[in-house]
Amino acid sequence: MQFVGYDTAGPGLFLASDGDVEHVTLDPGTELTYTLGERHCAGVMTDDEHCACENDAAPYCRDHRSTWVCAKCTGTCLKDVMDCHDSHAIYLAAFAPDVFKVGVTKEWRLETRLREQGADRGAHIRTVANGRIAREIEAGLADEIPDRIRVPTKRDGLHRKVDEAAWESLLSEFDVLDRFDFDYGLELDARPVDEVIATGTVRGVQGRLLVLDHAGSTYAVDLRDLVGHEVTAEATTRDVQSSLGAWG
Repeated sequence: MQFVGYDTAGPGLFLASDGDVEHVTLDPGTELTYTLGERHCAGVMTDDEHCACENDAAPYCRDHRSTWVCAKCTGTCLKDVMDCHDSHAIYLAAFAPDVFKVGVTKEWRLETRLREQGADRGAHIRTVANGRIAREIEAGLADEIPDRIRVPTKRDGLHRKVDEAAWESLLSEFDVLDRFDFDYGLELDARPVDEVIATGTVRGVQGRLLVLDHAGSTYAVDLRDLVGHEVTAEATTRDVQSSLGAWG
């Protein structure tokens, strides 16, 4: 068996075995009992079927790596034919305590996009006719506000609250159309330990970060770091770093 993908909306992991794909739910309270083995390319999923790949590169080798060209767009379309004609939202996202980013998405999926990124707060600041215009505006704003936030930075703030004064100060520069406030139910009072593990009780998922309780400690696992691992259906016995609270 091999973890071959993840879903932040479900949320869940995709587990492949002999070409079949199973969705492993990551709802709060779910007990995960998997031991991670060797890691290699996760291959490709098509119509709920899996084509395996033994190439060493993980999570995907060059043959199975895909790049979403729109993520690199700054207003000059990188496709042969521009196809982003839906209305687009330009938004700001906050990650606790005081990390902010600008982004764009199709207007109808704004709230979904914010949740996918694990934002604690969101603000819709403008709507435009298509993706090209949105990317141009985003590129201009990115001179002052980052358009990408790394997962370790998001992990560092999982147990903290948004600095409301800093957030409101940023928003005061824009005509805000709508606001979003997210609660992922993690109920953390300390920073979870950074680890790659698939054994424990699920607290929840925030963006790409899976939060697990295991052996008296709480861990934050980047779901992408699990993809490509061969797994066995039994709880891990590997020694992992413990939080200070585990020794109290």
